[in-house]
Amino acid sequence: MKKKDIIFRDTISLRGPNIWTYPPVIETWIDIGELEDFPSSKIPGLYERLSAWLPGLVEHRCSYDERGGFLRRLEEGTWAGHILEHIVLELMTLAGLPDGFGRTRETTTRGVYKLVVSNFHEEVTRMALDVGRELLLAAIDSQPYDLDEAVRLLRRKVDRKYLGPSTAAIVQAGEKRGIPHIRLLDDGNLVQLGYGAAMRRIWTAETDQTSAIAETISRDKDLTKELISSVGVPVPEGREVNSADDAWDAAEDIGVPVVVKPTDGNHGRGVFIDLTTKEEVAKAYAIAVEEGSGVLVERSIQGIEHRLLVVGGKLVAANRSDLITVIGDGKSTVQSLIDSQVNVDPRRGTTELHPLSIIKIDTAARIELERQGLSADSVPASEREVLIQRNANHAFDCTDEVHPETAQVAALAARVVGLDIAGIDLVCQDVSKPLAEQGGAIVEVNAGPSLLMHIKPGIGKPRPVGQAIVNNLFAENESGRVPLVGVTGTHGKNAVAKMVAHLIYLSGQQGGLACKDGIYLGRRQVQKTNAANWEGGRRLLLNRSVQAAVIENGSSVILGEGLPYDRCSVGIVTNIVSDEEDLSRWDTQPTGGEYYTTPRSIYRTQVDVVLPSGHAVLNAEDELVADFAELCDGEVIFFACNPANPTLLAHLAAGKRGVTVADNRIVLRSGADETRLCRLVDAPYIGKAKQPKNIANVLAGIAAGWAMGLSQEVMTTGLKTFGLELIDPAALIQQPAKKLQPKKPATARK
Repeated sequence: MKKKDIIFRDTISLRGPNIWTYPPVIETWIDIGELEDFPSSKIPGLYERLSAWLPGLVEHRCSYDERGGFLRRLEEGTWAGHILEHIVLELMTLAGLPDGFGRTRETTTRGVYKLVVSNFHEEVTRMALDVGRELLLAAIDSQPYDLDEAVRLLRRKVDRKYLGPSTAAIVQAGEKRGIPHIRLLDDGNLVQLGYGAAMRRIWTAETDQTSAIAETISRDKDLTKELISSVGVPVPEGREVNSADDAWDAAEDIGVPVVVKPTDGNHGRGVFIDLTTKEEVAKAYAIAVEEGSGVLVERSIQGIEHRLLVVGGKLVAANRSDLITVIGDGKSTVQSLIDSQVNVDPRRGTTELHPLSIIKIDTAARIELERQGLSADSVPASEREVLIQRNANHAFDCTDEVHPETAQVAALAARVVGLDIAGIDLVCQDVSKPLAEQGGAIVEVNAGPSLLMHIKPGIGKPRPVGQAIVNNLFAENESGRVPLVGVTGTHGKNAVAKMVAHLIYLSGQQGGLACKDGIYLGRRQVQKTNAANWEGGRRLLLNRSVQAAVIENGSSVILGEGLPYDRCSVGIVTNIVSDEEDLSRWDTQPTGGEYYTTPRSIYRTQVDVVLPSGHAVLNAEDELVADFAELCDGEVIFFACNPANPTLLAHLAAGKRGVTVADNRIVLRSGADETRLCRLVDAPYIGKAKQPKNIANVLAGIAAGWAMGLSQEVMTTGLKTFGLELIDPAALIQQPAKKLQPKKPATARK
């Protein structure tokens, strides 16, 4: 190993809740070698270089929990692993990602650390780790480093791989309501909100409620205009044309100025406004016909273009466009004036993170300049105002200005087309007045509108458009969740998971089970290979037919993959037998601290993810498991074979619930109240042997069913039928059947 090097020994992608945190993280084992002897306070100039290269580090609070806390640690002396953690987090922030999570902990091997950082997208996070390592080594060795180029490449990766701003706004709004999400494409914006039968899907600003027919109608501008005008929505007069000459004929019939645009274009491509001459119309037609399958010529509405966002029949946001002009200085060309007066605005850029786009002299701009007797290379006189673009980005929020009647007209247009989410383009002089009295009109109805202009307007306050879309998809009392039971522990988790799935089946729900024996949908096995892993659990949650899910998770899943769900309604821990666990890969001999890989830190994860409205089902007879009760956000139901178990008795004395055995019967207890279900011998899984481990498994399963609100009848029937498949059918026969002798073959006739 090189002197003062940092080596990545192993990198693990934890795609769900884990021993560190709830969201996905990357856990990487790093070896800092000789740097173990060189904390930051012993490396001359390191503090100065890092604070200059990454000034945003001042916002990292670190263990001091104050602004500048990490820089204080850096100055006082901290080690390379910890420094790398903060560099990686800052790099991801610079690349446009949200604030992240980070931890660095020593292992039992000197110089080797576990470094954990948020994993918004695996390719992005791994790239940030590599860039962070290079930057830190350059700072340590006092070498130059091209940080701007590194951040540019990271941003490019984020733009390609991370959620776009419209999709991210909807996902974040869902998270605030506790609605989980699953990304369905590695580098796309198709996202599932919710689990199983409660799921909805979005793709940017389109949802599974967005009709394909409505979207097709919206792309046909002539048809859209015909439909909405039939219900009284004001639209500009016009018609479809088939040639440049026909376009001019239409313009003369309508009266100039006119608009020329594709019949099925979008994003404003090929749209030309305020055309007054035959030459302008011909040029516009030639370009518009290439952008779509036909060309429309319409009356040009005087005024400013506005974009109104309608969600679920209600106006939720509105933006106004603006004229783009430059002022001549008598020395600079039009192009130079655009670059120096317009494109220098930091809000302008080429990514979706910029609310304003870079202004270029395209065909429409050239036509506008020609009207003024100018070109891109012309030098306007000093103080001369030059119009470059009439309707630029819709970047100026005007939601509070929209007249109620205009909002109703926009909602009507969206409803007639059939869109649940629509971007309504209208032109008028003053959006605070009704359209009719000022000759305004709706010029387009768009499916899948961009939300960025409302999330991050150039001027004005952001609007909660993501929240509006989520609220339209999910009623106030809906969480996007189905009953979800997670089962973990050293022994018995497979049997418990199967029993809970059996109870769900008996309740009449379409249940799904992911366990070591495969995947089951109801009684049907759809996968025979081990599914007690992240992939198996996730497969269940993607299935729209699953009304309730049971997922088995072992310690290796929690440590090596993360749980396949963010939260659960019931979390079961059967027992912890640490001396029988094969966890050698995970460093099971720590020097101390819960952040190390101990049985407690592993299995508590299942309890940590129980919803506040949910339940933890815990073994009262296992001291380690019983201690998890204090970690649960929801209610705890204990189970114990011994009804005199002190933990169980104290729990019941507090008026809480438990499942145990009394007089050889399985009983439910809530405080002093008791409900008896059936005798132990009536439960086939327990049988005459009455093995404590089997009894404990049954108690855990019944406790989960009780937590889910299943009826006493379902639980009793479940007890009497679960395990029947394990019994030898011959044992059910009272008298041995008489052995039949094979018949002799008939003699063939000669």
